[in-house]
Amino acid sequence: MNKNNPKPNVPIVTHIYTADPSAHVFEGKLYIYPSHDLDHNEPSNDNGDQYKMEDYHVLSMDDLNSPVVDHGEALHVKDVPWASKQMWAPDAAFKNNMYYLYFPARDHDGIFRIGVATSDKPEGPFTPQENYIPGSFSIDPAVFVDEDNKAYIYFGGLWGGQLEKWQTGTFKPDAEDPALDGPALGPIVAELSEDMLTFKEETKEVSIVDEDGNPILAGDEDRRFFEGPWVHKYNGLYYLSYSTGTTHKIVYAVSENPQGPFTFKGTILNPVIGWTTHHSIVEFQGKWYLFYHDCSLSDGVDHKRSVKYTEITYNEDGTIQTIDPYENK
Repeated sequence: MNKNNPKPNVPIVTHIYTADPSAHVFEGKLYIYPSHDLDHNEPSNDNGDQYKMEDYHVLSMDDLNSPVVDHGEALHVKDVPWASKQMWAPDAAFKNNMYYLYFPARDHDGIFRIGVATSDKPEGPFTPQENYIPGSFSIDPAVFVDEDNKAYIYFGGLWGGQLEKWQTGTFKPDAEDPALDGPALGPIVAELSEDMLTFKEETKEVSIVDEDGNPILAGDEDRRFFEGPWVHKYNGLYYLSYSTGTTHKIVYAVSENPQGPFTFKGTILNPVIGWTTHHSIVEFQGKWYLFYHDCSLSDGVDHKRSVKYTEITYNEDGTIQTIDPYENK
């Protein structure tokens, strides 16, 4: 059990590389579900082959002044019958007195799918289902359980995440990207079944629009969806936040419906050190926090990332103040 004392804007753990943090409050504690970056020196590419993650560790904190506890390995790719490699960004949820871990991995054909594993403890270990969720594809699952107990899963990522290869409803390895002057691809959403193990309905694309109701265009790299969707609720509104990928921002859009359409509002997090940016937003002990990662601990090595956090601030109109990750450092 490895412990580190967390501080804002610095890595919360340094004994392993962690990325893609999904933060939740379970049983009065803060639990973080990151991916676990491997320490290697192979080259990077746009397909993401450098991200070779094989397992998940669950981290927890009693509060933000207490040590971070690493609960050890919660799930390994070798224990997932359908998965071959690349256990990328996960998420977790609680319902039915059970904890659910959602994770992407490549199946034995090299296609990204989304699996689910269960545990009676938030830190695991987690037991995976025999197969991936039927109808699932791409990466970066995020699950939101609403106040009416309905649960929704959001997922998707371009390039290495293969989202653009599913535009026809089936996997096409040579699919072309959307036209730059046409609508950008949005993340995918589906309501989950009561047992949280399957989609209750057909998946559908989330629409992200500007203030005039026009779709965000594929060429609008400052605003268009790239990967890493996350949904939280604040003052009755649903906030969809995500990474823009090539412009390295975390941005957000707002809706009155958990399945959208979402209206683009602005930037939450300016670019961090490293190519990827991936986050979660959680309320804990009366304040709101952004969990994110960067490559500062590894001196900018793209696939050796570290989870950090910082407080976020809402304006009176519900907009979120933009964060500079290196301000006052």
